[in-house]
Parts: sequence; C-alpha cells; structure tokens
Amino acid sequence: MKFTITKGKQPKAIRCVVYGPSGIGKSTFASQFPDPLFIDVEGGTHQLDVSRFPEPEKWKDLLDEIDAVIAEPDVCRTLVIDTIDRAEVLLTNALLEEKHCDSIEAYAGGYGKGYTALQERFQKDLLNRLDRVIAKGVNVTLVAHAMMRKFESPEDPPYDRWELKVSKKVAPIVKEWSDLLLFANYDAMIVEENGKAKAKGKAKRVVYTTYKPTYDAKNRFGLPDSIPLDFKALKAVYEGVAAPVKEKTSLQIDTPVSGPVETTLEDPRDVLIRRLADHGIEQSRFEAWLVTVGRLAPGSTYMDLSGTQANNMLEHIEVILENLGGK
Repeated sequence: MKFTITKGKQPKAIRCVVYGPSGIGKSTFASQFPDPLFIDVEGGTHQLDVSRFPEPEKWKDLLDEIDAVIAEPDVCRTLVIDTIDRAEVLLTNALLEEKHCDSIEAYAGGYGKGYTALQERFQKDLLNRLDRVIAKGVNVTLVAHAMMRKFESPEDPPYDRWELKVSKKVAPIVKEWSDLLLFANYDAMIVEENGKAKAKGKAKRVVYTTYKPTYDAKNRFGLPDSIPLDFKALKAVYEGVAAPVKEKTSLQIDTPVSGPVETTLEDPRDVLIRRLADHGIEQSRFEAWLVTVGRLAPGSTYMDLSGTQANNMLEHIEVILENLGGK
C-alpha cells in the first residue's frame, strides 16, 4: 500500500451558515462574499445587485441549480442559498407529494417518520450535494432566519435561546456541516430604567462567531467572539491565509494489509467521557443533556455520537461544562 502524507493546513472552499432575525441584513452580508451566485429560494434579493438563478418553485428545481454549479464551477466563487428554511419548505412539499399526505406529521403513518425523512433527505439531497460544490473549489454560504426556542436545561430553569429556523432534526446536521456558523444580531447597551430593561443608544449589527448558551455559533479560524456585519472582517479567512500544503515522501508499505488494522488512537467519544469525568460530570448526566439539546435520541448512548461530533465537543468542552456545571 502506498500513501502520500501531507503536513500543515490545507486551504479549501468554506462551508458557511449565516442566520439571524429578519431585517438584520443577512442577504446583504452574503452578497459581499467572493463572486456570489444566489439561489434565491424566497425571492428576497430583488433589491440587491447580484447574480441569481431563477427562483426555484420545487425541491428538484433547487437541486438542479446546484447541479449546474457542480457541472460549471467557474460560474461563481460562492454559491449562496437564501434561505434554507424556505428550502426546507420545498423539501417538505416534495415529501408530501411523494406520499400523498396533507402534513409532515402524517407522513408514512406518522410517529415522527416525516421529520426523520426530512433530516435524511436534507442531508442526502442537499448537504451531500453541496459538499460536491465544495470539492470543486466553490464556497457555499447558507442563509437562514433565526427563531427563539425554549431551552430545557437539566440543571437550570428553562430559558429562551436563538436557533436556526428549521425543524429540530435538520438544525443539528446543518450546524455540524458548517465550518463557519455565524449568528447575526443587534448589539445594544441594555440599561435598567424604572425596574425595566431597555436598549439605550443605536444598536450595532454584529456577527457572533462562538457558542454561548443563548445562541449557536462556531468557527474554525480563530476569529474573535464577535465581528462587524461586514465581509471585510472575514476577508482574510476567505483569502486562504493558511500556508501551502507540504508533501512528504510517499510512505510505502510493502506487506499487503489484510484484516483489521490495530491502532493506538483512542476513540474521541471515550476521550470526551473521560475529560468530563475529570470535571465531575457522569456519563449518564451527559447523555441526558445530549437528549435534551437534541444531539441524541432518547435511549441512545454517547457511542451513538459520530467521531466528528465528539471531536467538535472536545474543542468546545468548556461550553458543555458551563451548561452542566462541571468543576
């Protein structure tokens, strides 16, 4: 067996998700990305001077437009889908037509099968297809609305938090798929007057790039916790500041490999459990929290997480400890 070993960072196209409340300027922000081409699913870019496909009326139309970019990747440097919550509506309509039913709750006899089908098809039809766009060297930016949902904490009283305005099973796979998950919102100074909290002064539009209990966000590029709602703050990331990939000599393994190969690498899921235990968090308590936040189905264990999920949690373990009150 012959392997080529590479070293260093590997610049590649970026998978970005931008979400926030209506009117914050998400589409305008996305229009500043390198040479964007919009799939304007909800017809909200008429006032923007951008290139766009015809507005897709059906799920298949959306997929066909993505396929056109895969076939001719030189047509743009960034493919923008605006918005994925509207795209999910197109997928829902397609599923209902396939099964001749009136609601997603009644899909294939009910019992949550409709939402499971939504998750599976969103991954297979859309996200996997977008990975092919990425492989062609074209950036992908997904725009979404935000909504408030009640978060039921196992330790603290329930509180409201901002989340992607898509179904509960689709939201996690979109967040995991992204390299950049950006939450756009207003940053206002809050003061107390006559016992009531009020915003004072002109609110700035900002983008949050790291997770907090009240919203989801992440980045893999060492960005500050918040940046202005202006692409200039992301320009260095998209210019590919990583060093060129260095190739080492090929590694030749002369003996044919047959059967399972032993490795000393520890499963990241076990590493995660051990790290949590070091801070006084028991496995059962962690699994209960994962079910609460929608990362695991009831009755599942931490081994049902993917390796990618576990690695992401290890990168942000301080957030988990904050939520679970670790030592």
